[in-house]
Amino acid sequence: MMLSRTADHLFWMGRYMERAENLARLLEVSHAISLMPRSHNGGAEISAPLALTGRLEDFQSRHDGTEPAQVLHYMAYDLGNPASILSALRSARENAHAVRGKISSDMWMSLNASWLEGRKLAEQGEDFQWFFDWVKERAHLFRGATYSTMRRSDAFYFLRLGTFLERADNTARLLDVKSHLLPDQQSADSTDYYTWSTLLRGLGAFEAYHETYRDTLNGKRVFDLLLLREDMPRSLRACFDEIRQALAQIQGDNGRPARRLATELNAALEFTAMDEVFDEGMHPFLRRMLGEINRLGESIQRAYLEAA
Repeated sequence: MMLSRTADHLFWMGRYMERAENLARLLEVSHAISLMPRSHNGGAEISAPLALTGRLEDFQSRHDGTEPAQVLHYMAYDLGNPASILSALRSARENAHAVRGKISSDMWMSLNASWLEGRKLAEQGEDFQWFFDWVKERAHLFRGATYSTMRRSDAFYFLRLGTFLERADNTARLLDVKSHLLPDQQSADSTDYYTWSTLLRGLGAFEAYHETYRDTLNGKRVFDLLLLREDMPRSLRACFDEIRQALAQIQGDNGRPARRLATELNAALEFTAMDEVFDEGMHPFLRRMLGEINRLGESIQRAYLEAA
């Protein structure tokens, strides 16, 4: 059985690299929606990433108001903010350095280059959109290196656990950026091309939506695609299925509670209909899912990542 300290570094390396990409997507979507003429709540969208990452109070203690450029700089480049993209890249690199013997040289070089280049870009103050695209590209390169060069051992599956637990959390939070700004279910069920297309593009799902539904963008179907579709890589159901499969590959019996919970969450989404989700309310449903994701993370932590 792998040492819990090693498993912890691998798990968090996966989480932090996924988090960097997810933050880029979250900021990209929030900023784009805030610039739209029909933006809800007087531009509250740009402050949503601060609230959803728990950094609103810290940001407000440093700045007057919520100017978009200040929010984006704080969430992208500020190393004093542990929830920034640059902080996530640094943490991913630090965890990788601690387990150099468990990962391939291609993986290490990818992470190390991402941190070094990201730090330079932050100093230069590059255009935010360009930076977000760069972060997404670096995340894709790292995942490609991982999938192509890492042996399918426990180390690989702990990294996968971190990646998909973080992705599930992000999908729920990113959908919540949209849902908590909607006044009622009817708004979520109406057509709002620009905001829905921005959300889909932010999750890399715009083309998949039109391939799947072949009609005008509709809020109910967007949520269906990103919550319940097993064939969408960033849907909640797909993430829970990946977590379930990774847990099944890790040796030992310590993880039975986590495996059971992952299986239950995956099955619950498999047999849930969107009408049931809207009956509960999209915002309450997503908050409940975030609670379940946190509970699953704690179960994994107790089973594998804490020293005996």
